[in-house]
Amino acid sequence: MSEPKRTALCDAHIAAGGKMVDFAGWYMPVNYGSQIIEHTAVRTDAGMFDVSHMTIIDVSGDKARGFLQRLVANDVDKLSLWGALYGALLNETGGVIDDLIVYRTPQGYRCVVNASTREKVLAWFEANGLAGATFAEQPLSMIAVQGPNAVGKCETVMQEAGIQVDSGAEDLAGLRAFAALTTNNGWMIGRTGYTGEDGLEIMLPHDEATPLFDKLVAAGVTPCGLGARDTLRLEAGLNLYGQDLDEETSPLASNIAWTIAWQPDDRDFVGRAAINRERGQCPQKLTGLVMREKGVLRHGQIVITSAGEGVITSGTFSPTMQCAIALARIPTEATGECQVDIRGKQKNATIVKPPFVRNGKIRV
Repeated sequence: MSEPKRTALCDAHIAAGGKMVDFAGWYMPVNYGSQIIEHTAVRTDAGMFDVSHMTIIDVSGDKARGFLQRLVANDVDKLSLWGALYGALLNETGGVIDDLIVYRTPQGYRCVVNASTREKVLAWFEANGLAGATFAEQPLSMIAVQGPNAVGKCETVMQEAGIQVDSGAEDLAGLRAFAALTTNNGWMIGRTGYTGEDGLEIMLPHDEATPLFDKLVAAGVTPCGLGARDTLRLEAGLNLYGQDLDEETSPLASNIAWTIAWQPDDRDFVGRAAINRERGQCPQKLTGLVMREKGVLRHGQIVITSAGEGVITSGTFSPTMQCAIALARIPTEATGECQVDIRGKQKNATIVKPPFVRNGKIRV
């Protein structure tokens, strides 16, 4: 078995006390001593994550738009310059190959895809190549800074370093949600996020990642690991590829039906015919569960509803809500109370609509 790959920030994680694990073939920090402290920092102040293991692919050429219009189920034609959207790559049967963020740039488009799907996404792009469209993986690091004070602390760090906004917005605070900008030193910064809080994703050369990491720590930004990233994204009701999304399951049964752009009618994106057959009559939905009694909800547990059985795709203990929460794929008609089989015992839970937490506030 090959050794896990290392991001440019690997030594910085170790120096900061990161507990390192193999994640999707990468050596990554699961926490720096306290997952709860890291989770709370993002909800109340600012925390940062090394997401350099994700794959950044630039698509360019005269046919770049047509290439992505064919492969992404959302409509990239809606993107203005520096805009971003969330979408999915579908296979011919309507399963999800990957979920991704697509940015529009002056040169074409930038796609950010999951670490675990790198090889199959690149192979899918190659197999569905279009003359006049080229794509290339970019050798960049990426740091996600998240939390109510994330933008302000990033502004401070950039001002002290003499880094200025070059295009896409007047300043960092003026960057709108799901958009990007560039800086005078060549960084690209997006404002999307995976935590339910405000924040930024900074894409930059590998050799500049550790100096930025150190400056952010000095500015009071808490380093956060994979553990907090998972509890935060689940509280925000956001999917994890491989658990809540996969190649065997339709996006209509995965809480991302809103990302399917059915108009214009003649846009024949890959997977359209398959999911169109389910449209309006998908037998399952991905939704939320809250369990107030003692116990922990976990992936794979069976959910019993009045409309039939389902299964938990992601579950955890919510540090913000102080109870167990989960995403579960259950019959579309199911509502109200349900039971979850935990080691042979049926525990009561309530079916709710995610997100559970957004912008620091409990929503369910």
